Amino acid sequence: MIVIERSDPKEPQATALLQASHALMQSLFPPEDNSFLSVEELCTPNVHFYVARRGARVLGTGALAVKLGYGEIKSMFVDPNARGQGVADALLRALHDLARELELGDIKLETGNSLHAALRLYARHGFTPCGPFGDYIANDSSIFMTKTL
Repeated sequence: MIVIERSDPKEPQATALLQASHALMQSLFPPEDNSFLSVEELCTPNVHFYVARRGARVLGTGALAVKLGYGEIKSMFVDPNARGQGVADALLRALHDLARELELGDIKLETGNSLHAALRLYARHGFTPCGPFGDYIANDSSIFMTKTL
């Protein structure tokens, strides 16, 4: 059974997954197009960080950064050995539910244009393409998506 729970990004298994995610993004996209949050930035009061666990093993991470009037999905990453098991779906549902509880109007995200599984996941959950938001600037690597709650 997959359990989704609020966690600390500095928890060793969570940090290891975040570092794997950061390394992957750095290998795929130019530095100026990477917008992942550091472990320290994930510890700020406006960020709600979650993990997916099966037993004691952390399988995935996800966060909701609360902005003015909307939430932004950040740090969605699933251990490659746990992919295809519903981990990302469970994390995204939990973040969606949290955004509703916080009475946010929309949830938005930025992801990479070559992350096809992520794009399918977000579309399956009702996200649609949009333009850059917040401090983002349009670039060749980023896809921006939104969902009205």
